[in-house]
Amino acid sequence: MSLDFANLITAPAVMTGIGLFFGIILASAARLFRVDEDPRVQQTEEMLPGTNCGACGEPGCAPFAEAVVRGRVQLSKCTVASPDMIDDIAAFLGVEAGQQERRIARLHCAGGHTEAHQIAEYRGFDSCAAAAVISGGGKGCSWGCLGLADCAIACTFEVIHMNPNGLPVVESDGCTACGDCVEACPRDLFEIVAESQRLFVQCATPLDGEAATHLCSVACDACARCAADAPPGLIEMRDNLPRINYTTGLTVSAAPTRRCPTGAIRWIAGNQFTDSPAPRAREGQRHA
Repeated sequence: MSLDFANLITAPAVMTGIGLFFGIILASAARLFRVDEDPRVQQTEEMLPGTNCGACGEPGCAPFAEAVVRGRVQLSKCTVASPDMIDDIAAFLGVEAGQQERRIARLHCAGGHTEAHQIAEYRGFDSCAAAAVISGGGKGCSWGCLGLADCAIACTFEVIHMNPNGLPVVESDGCTACGDCVEACPRDLFEIVAESQRLFVQCATPLDGEAATHLCSVACDACARCAADAPPGLIEMRDNLPRINYTTGLTVSAAPTRRCPTGAIRWIAGNQFTDSPAPRAREGQRHA
């Protein structure tokens, strides 16, 4: 009986001792490796817009504030904050705001209701993601915009609206390059680009010739006139589409758009695509 009583006393005592031992070790380690948080981090976070959109490349405003305070990134990477807000934070931290070219979202498709052929009537959830898995929502072009506004719904800043032709329009002045539309589009038609990149291809079909234009009147038919009219090395044809290399340092102008028979490659004047002649009006250039 005495042996059992001794065991009852010994076991808890041993466990308590082990707990105290490791508690002391953890407490010592916490004190030794403690990293004091700079109080400016929280103050900087409070001065930021608080949208947590991720456009800066960080997962939210708090990590961005910490990165700024520690000097890992520049304030200018926040594309949501106004210039005055950026200047106020820079003055508070005593750092340079830095400079970064403004970036915006653009859509690689111009085939709306009047240009792209419908081969079936889609009846289902009003969602591009849903329509994409059911014969492409009835649209003949399997690469074009489905027009059911997933991008507009996902846009944190509500700067995307659907036009009467069933295509999303990005209000460039309000776009923060957060990437919501990029993630929402099941066809990967949105791209975040520098605002200065004014030569842009509004087509994503890998088909060529009549196979492409039969599905959409403004599709790229892979004629390669744009590449021929651009400075050597600026435009390369890949997968039957012109790919523009903005890293070459070559002069970029509207010249590559002038002989395009469908208007698939466009030049952006200000925040608007320039008007292109209707494809039929340019038919005579197909054999130029």
